[in-house]
Amino acid sequence: MSDTATPDLKTRVQELIDTMINPAVAGHGGFVELIDVQDNRVYLTMGGGCQGCGAADVTLKAGIERLIKEELPEVTEVLDTTDHSQGTNPYYTAGKS
Repeated sequence: MSDTATPDLKTRVQELIDTMINPAVAGHGGFVELIDVQDNRVYLTMGGGCQGCGAADVTLKAGIERLIKEELPEVTEVLDTTDHSQGTNPYYTAGKS
């Protein structure tokens, strides 16, 4: 079995996403989906207004990761697996270089 997280940890991460994270990002038309939990690392994808959003990295690190680690200290890292270049309606567009 490649999933080395306890089913309980995956369940608790999903509960946090459902009850705290998604209601917060829904105000910007976004959502977060749990992909997997392996070796205490959480893999997420961001969609809706979060996909391609110029502030997605800040939302992930300062919001989502901080909250998950506060609530579930055994989580060591939160990783974004989203292809942000495919976002069709980002809340904030990425800055022009």
